[in-house]
Amino acid sequence: MTDEMQIVRSMALLRFIAGSLEITAALLMIRYGRVGTALRINAGLGLFGPIILTAVSLLGLAGLAGRIPLTRLGIVAAGLLLISLGTRQ
Repeated sequence: MTDEMQIVRSMALLRFIAGSLEITAALLMIRYGRVGTALRINAGLGLFGPIILTAVSLLGLAGLAGRIPLTRLGIVAAGLLLISLGTRQ
């Protein structure tokens, strides 16, 4: 298996884990049936989402590192940083 395929599979696995967590959280919200509990579960997901975004993006950047110019890689990294800063509370 090529390095690129390993990176793509790792990115997909992280997204699969994140999606599974989202579904589990939704089921827990329904099970508990309380607004306060659902809000706490949602807050946990809100903290977890940016971590997954960052991890998947870093894997993608690592995969592109040798193939695109350093300036473009920097632009993509800056975009990721701006997204992270813009979503801070």
